[in-house]
Amino acid sequence: MTDRTILPAEPPAPSTGAPGVTAVIVTFRSAREIGRCLAALRASEMPVSVVVIDNASGDGSADEAEAAGRGMDLRVVRNDANTGFAKAVNQGIELVTTDLVLVLNPDCYVRPDTIGRVVHEMAQRARIGMAGCLLLNPDGTEQAGCRRYVPTPWRSLVRVLRLHHLAHVHPRFNGFLMNNEPLPKDPITLEAISGAFMLLRREALADVGLLDEGYFMHCEDLDWCMRFRERSWRILFVPGTSAEHDKGRSSNARPLRVEWYKHRGMVRFYLKFFRRRYPGVLLWAVIASVWSRFALVAARIVFRRAVAALRRRKSCPPKTSQPAR
Repeated sequence: MTDRTILPAEPPAPSTGAPGVTAVIVTFRSAREIGRCLAALRASEMPVSVVVIDNASGDGSADEAEAAGRGMDLRVVRNDANTGFAKAVNQGIELVTTDLVLVLNPDCYVRPDTIGRVVHEMAQRARIGMAGCLLLNPDGTEQAGCRRYVPTPWRSLVRVLRLHHLAHVHPRFNGFLMNNEPLPKDPITLEAISGAFMLLRREALADVGLLDEGYFMHCEDLDWCMRFRERSWRILFVPGTSAEHDKGRSSNARPLRVEWYKHRGMVRFYLKFFRRRYPGVLLWAVIASVWSRFALVAARIVFRRAVAALRRRKSCPPKTSQPAR
């Protein structure tokens, strides 16, 4: 069932922790982004505590976080290895004592009113387990994945086969992205939001549980959305405030590995939630299309690397041997 309910104000849910918000940020080679991220949190109209978990970045991300966060209520944890996004987020949440937890990407930059506005809308309604805001690309356009339907096997197949262009003919051909749909004027419940900005109620976390650490990176946010809704917690989208998300900056250096984890996460997600809900033929067709897509993406990455290496070789002048004296 599609969840797109506009919500009036309701009695707020009871608090289970200390008042306030703590942001949990996982860094991996994020030295260029974390300073701006923390500066935006410092400028927030609502005070925010911060926990940074550095996954053995090796580029000074942890040092940059400590320098940029000087004077803030900040704790930086330096991991000895890259434990993956889900495990690092869970590690950070375990250190939080406030009743609200904000899972925030280091390349996501909130506006001064963003957190306060989302907290306010969340506090007006019961059974809101998580909430997100409008995420914008650096050019000001709405980011794909900011608000979305759950990518069921059918919706994923529709997107892979590009049948979503037929959505005007029949809603059955809707994909799972919503950024081309009109932006609602009021807060609305959705099936899923982006993991770049997720404001979570600790009461809901205690009921649903932490992120599934079987995902190294990617799709763990969708998994969380599914589990929250399975436990009857609603997911709120607040369109009246925004944050900029410079998506994937820290992933650009290792695109092949990132794509591997992304596609492996997709398969885990489909098998975990839809193995018994969809005909086996459709489910395995979708999984086959996932790995076929990975093969094409990987081939494109390898080809581009080879072309770039060849160009570099041609641009370097050949070494000439010095004549013997």
